[in-house]
Amino acid sequence: MNKVALITGATRGIGRSIALHLGQAGYQVMVNGTKQALIDEVVEEIHRIDGEAFGYCANVADSNAVTSMVDAIIAKYGCIDVLIHNAGNVHDQKCNRMSDQSWESVLDVHLNGAFYCISRVLPHMQTNGGDILLMTSTAGLMGSVGQVNYSAAKAGILGIVWTLAAELQSHRIRVNGINPAALTDMTRPVIEHMMAKYASRKELFPKFWQVGEADDIARFVVALLAQPDADLTGEIFGVNGTKVTKWLRPAPSLSENSIEDFFKTWKHQKGRE
Repeated sequence: MNKVALITGATRGIGRSIALHLGQAGYQVMVNGTKQALIDEVVEEIHRIDGEAFGYCANVADSNAVTSMVDAIIAKYGCIDVLIHNAGNVHDQKCNRMSDQSWESVLDVHLNGAFYCISRVLPHMQTNGGDILLMTSTAGLMGSVGQVNYSAAKAGILGIVWTLAAELQSHRIRVNGINPAALTDMTRPVIEHMMAKYASRKELFPKFWQVGEADDIARFVVALLAQPDADLTGEIFGVNGTKVTKWLRPAPSLSENSIEDFFKTWKHQKGRE
């Protein structure tokens, strides 16, 4: 039987592209979203390319809804081989102006949603193994001004990847993160703003903001899932167009020393002495 893949946030952008590419690759795809009409469109599109799919409308920030969604998949297919947590939202604002609701909403979808989905899927994945892919961001890896909620959520995803990769490897479950750079509904406003900003200054548009397409991310996902190596786990992959990079875990940059010597070394490295 073909593998079963659950993709959250699969009605637009990267999630939609992944759903279509996995459907074309022979996966049985569970399309998740929060708008039934958009879910139905993706399911129908997968059917038109002779793929197998069905949809489930659920907000991943709602633990009970996630439980019901996973139960529905098991009732239909009997297992889940791949979980891709792609659902996301943004409520950007500087920290001193950010509301509690904006903070909670972003962490609920990105971080709590990841935990709810993983914890409900695991009992159905531990027998045969599988793959868990979580979407992170440069905001989580490096920080992003005006996105303290989003940065915190995506940094939390890194901790989940590194922890569960070690925790679940004995069950033949691989856990990896993807840092995608692609033009989507979520990123387009920011990128268009930056384009206008640099154009007004008559400056070259930085390569950092030159991103690929959602289909590039989807092609990488299909290729990653096809790799048989059980040790291919606990990694964070940056994907921009056809280029793939691997992000390394944080590591100490200064050796252990006394407090006084530590700050002397730090100042020297910063060129302050």
